[in-house]
Amino acid sequence: MGLDITVLVVDWARITEAPPGRRLELLVDAAYPEDDSDLEDPERGWVWPSAGVPWFARYEFYRTLGSFKAHFWAGQAWEKVRGSADPDLRATLDGFLSGLFWYGPDPDNDAVHVHGELLPPDGDRGSGLSLACPPEAVAALVTLWARAAPRLEELREPFAVHAVRPSGCWIKNFEEFTDLLSDWGEVVGEAHRRGWGLIGLPI
Repeated sequence: MGLDITVLVVDWARITEAPPGRRLELLVDAAYPEDDSDLEDPERGWVWPSAGVPWFARYEFYRTLGSFKAHFWAGQAWEKVRGSADPDLRATLDGFLSGLFWYGPDPDNDAVHVHGELLPPDGDRGSGLSLACPPEAVAALVTLWARAAPRLEELREPFAVHAVRPSGCWIKNFEEFTDLLSDWGEVVGEAHRRGWGLIGLPI
């Protein structure tokens, strides 16, 4: 699991108005501009462009260092806990997590994290994105998060029984699990407030 993830909220029209063959380059340049000397990466939170009209922002997840591993292990933790969750909460978090990074409990029925045809396929590598949610998909995720967030505390006890991991793992305990989910809640909330979409680059 050496994959990284860079998460952006973007003005969807700005991307879709660009020629399809130019869109990935546009996103990568936005995520990591050549001249980023004025940017200070926070330990957690938003990195906005220092010049021009802002049409995107990058989000830094707490203590992940840009690695996808924390997200992968959060998905693994949810698989261990979900059977003990109230059915409504289970369905809600299933929808939220599978819309972002979790591939679901059934390996033969993987979630699709890249919606639509934002980028042309690139051979066996697919589109070159790990996540792409247009504004309408973001709106659905915001609704799911609003239902799930107030009930996360219900998972504390089953997490302690089924999903606690030893020191050195990316998601060791309930607090780290909910921290990561809350970061995703912040991301989808900001995208929705702006009417933007959500992109995940595997870098």
